[in-house]
Amino acid sequence: MTDSLVLAPLLPLPLIAMMTATGLALVAVGLLRGARGTILRAAVLATLATALANPLAVREEHQPQRDVAIIAVDRSASQLVGERQAQTDQALKTVNERLARFDDLEVRIIEARDDITGSAIDAGKEGTRLVSALTRTAAEIPRQRFAGAVLITDGQVHDVPEAAPVPGPVHVLLTGRPGEHDRRLVIEQAPSYGIVGKPVTIRYRVDDRRSDKTGFGANLAQIRFRYDDRDANPVQIAVGRTDEFTFVLDHAGPTVVQMEVDGVEGELSTVNNRALVSINGVRDRLRVLLVSGQPHAGERTWRNLLKSDPSVDLVHFTILRPPEKDDFTPLRELALIAFPIQELFETKLHEFDLVVFDRYVLRDVLPPSYLRNIVNYVTQGGAMLLAVGPEFASLRSLYQTPLAQAMPASPTGKVIEQGFRPHLTDVGRRHPVTARLPQAGAKTPEWGKWFRQIEAQPQAGQVLMNGLGDRPLLVLQRQGKGRVAMFLSDHIWLWARGYEGGGPQGELLRRLAHWLMKEPDLEEEGLRAEVRDGRLQVERRSLAAETPEITVTTPSGRTETVKLEAGEGGAARAALPVSEPGLYKVSDGKASVLATAGALNPIEFADLRASAEALRPLAAKSGGGIAWIADGVPEPRRTRPGRDSSGRGWIGLVANKSFIVSGIVQVPLLPGLLVMALALGGLMAAWRLEGR
Repeated sequence: MTDSLVLAPLLPLPLIAMMTATGLALVAVGLLRGARGTILRAAVLATLATALANPLAVREEHQPQRDVAIIAVDRSASQLVGERQAQTDQALKTVNERLARFDDLEVRIIEARDDITGSAIDAGKEGTRLVSALTRTAAEIPRQRFAGAVLITDGQVHDVPEAAPVPGPVHVLLTGRPGEHDRRLVIEQAPSYGIVGKPVTIRYRVDDRRSDKTGFGANLAQIRFRYDDRDANPVQIAVGRTDEFTFVLDHAGPTVVQMEVDGVEGELSTVNNRALVSINGVRDRLRVLLVSGQPHAGERTWRNLLKSDPSVDLVHFTILRPPEKDDFTPLRELALIAFPIQELFETKLHEFDLVVFDRYVLRDVLPPSYLRNIVNYVTQGGAMLLAVGPEFASLRSLYQTPLAQAMPASPTGKVIEQGFRPHLTDVGRRHPVTARLPQAGAKTPEWGKWFRQIEAQPQAGQVLMNGLGDRPLLVLQRQGKGRVAMFLSDHIWLWARGYEGGGPQGELLRRLAHWLMKEPDLEEEGLRAEVRDGRLQVERRSLAAETPEITVTTPSGRTETVKLEAGEGGAARAALPVSEPGLYKVSDGKASVLATAGALNPIEFADLRASAEALRPLAAKSGGGIAWIADGVPEPRRTRPGRDSSGRGWIGLVANKSFIVSGIVQVPLLPGLLVMALALGGLMAAWRLEGR
């Protein structure tokens, strides 16, 4: 409560001043002439002028405002190391209890966590944003009520500004202990993409860090490598020296390389002894060898399909004039150069990604040795697609050659010439090559009819499509390291021509080619995982109907069992929230995949040692102090503005003593009746004195 004197003039002040000046002039004339009662008239004039000025005694009612202190808690991943989380919880409890003793202080607690939702901050790339969280909260508090802030952190903060962001002292309570030691694996250089089939190189080194800069004393470190669920040979390198790891990308899409160095005794944590590199495999150009045999109406279907894709490098081998056709035409008039058969089927065969046989019939052009080369090519990882016609059921069939060793079906010798609609088998409805094709869910899809099918007996692999009488139409087989697909009809060109509405020949052939070339997205037995929108999305694809449970291992080593929900097309899915940035491992008992949340190598783990260096300038500029929690939590005090805010064993929070005015009482110093009495009394006394 405070009292003050204010004026609330009844008339404009210039008018009051002019009237007062006129009255004073008349009083002066009276004094010069010696008129009686002049002094009394001057007193009346002063009373009237004061009454017009209307002086008021104002009394304000004040309501005290509590100051606000902020406790900012670092909950980032580096705070999970050692005893830091326990130290943080204990320090938070102690500081909060001690500040609760001050009745004039309000405490607000905020926490800064790793944001891995992908909506605002890509977790791990920007590190710990503790000061940003403090600044946002302090902006909601009036400056005259801000008492100060207490940061509970390990000191690994990556958003410290040059100027103090808050109008009060910022104190730092450090978790961990002075003089901590740590080893880490550093990726110096890694490509973001590579060409499939070509080597890629990752440069790395191992750093041993001690506060006293003397090192651990070990000169060698052992590094282990793992990629695509495979382990490479471990190597030993000198600590602090750069080394290289080179391997060959064998498929398109992302390949996550996990590198890990053995820990050493006395190390703070091994969480940053591991580094991840994601390399996206890109195919340079798909090299396809198309071998055409018996001419037919759909011969150009394969050529047009392959030539329409600019990423396909096509070599078309076709027999225009069989050897048995001898019309005595000179050889120089048939061709300008000899066709490079030996180069294609022997020297450079392994440079092709896919070999397609389109109604090939034996013409004594390709000797058995070249066909055995193709079998070896497939067994060693190549891909072969066979589209057969009536010749497959004859004596000149490819099945009568060494190529039969790599075929998934054997002909019975019967050719069926009758209209039918291709449809999927139970396996085909679950296989990624044919699952979810347009109308694939129907028992008999409304696709256009085919009119020829070669009867064959499946020997191995899976039958994805059936034709007339549920006879196999499309058969897939894994042969050694390679893959083989067989179409037991040459009428897919009817779909390309749009006969009776056609069918999904473009999508089917595209998927088939990608499956033959081992695209991960088309594996029939596959496990996929990725972090999207803050959730770990898991998909398991299998030809089996039963769905096993999966095990998820978080970056901190915690495991969780998740049950998948079966869906369409042989896929079972599950989603669970993620709360830690880093590498998640998903396993179904047979296969395992990796998924990353946030940055692959977070800046949070670049240096795990607790340190005050990053926050020291902020504390100094704001007048705050720094203390290790291991040495005891400082005692909080309330300090006056402008005084020291920290000292040995204590930290200060400013007592601003702010308030708001809750009410105002105004009391006139000259009430109307008093003015009237004084004015009339003075005038009457002056008249009486003048009348004597």
